Amino acid sequence: MSRHTLSVLVENKPGVLTRVAGLFARRAFNIHSLAVGPTEHEEISRITVVVNADALPLEQVTKQLNKLVNVIKIVELEPQVSVQRELLLVKVRAEAGQRSGVLEVVELFRAHVVDVVPDAVTIEATGGPEKLDALLAALEPYGVREIVQSGTVAIGRGSRSITDRALERVSRSA
Repeated sequence: MSRHTLSVLVENKPGVLTRVAGLFARRAFNIHSLAVGPTEHEEISRITVVVNADALPLEQVTKQLNKLVNVIKIVELEPQVSVQRELLLVKVRAEAGQRSGVLEVVELFRAHVVDVVPDAVTIEATGGPEKLDALLAALEPYGVREIVQSGTVAIGRGSRSITDRALERVSRSA
């Protein structure tokens, strides 16, 4: 099995996410990551789904997704032709004697401190899973108190937009 990132453009309507996620669940796919958000067009949302799957079963699920009424377009984003990122917020123990060490790690990973209290700091970092795992490993000796991590968001490299023709389809069906 290999990891696949799908960018699914859907009409921005209630219940669409449930139908898309349900299709994966009915086929016994474990969704590794799921992120949903608006696009540059208010009537279109983008669902980024990361799954571990073999190519043939994934192709069957993609065909079934295309049959859903509110699904506009599905594109598999290969890592080499797309930009893929996750967001990590991590709260780390950082009392006075440890704080400089924590801040060195933050700077090394090009992360940002977003909250400071006397005994802890909250750090924000973006990147691929490898970078975020390495950051967590570097912070572990200080005492990680809490972690919140988003799913993967991804976009194709270059100037082309997958929403260009999708908007035309939504306009015609309205």
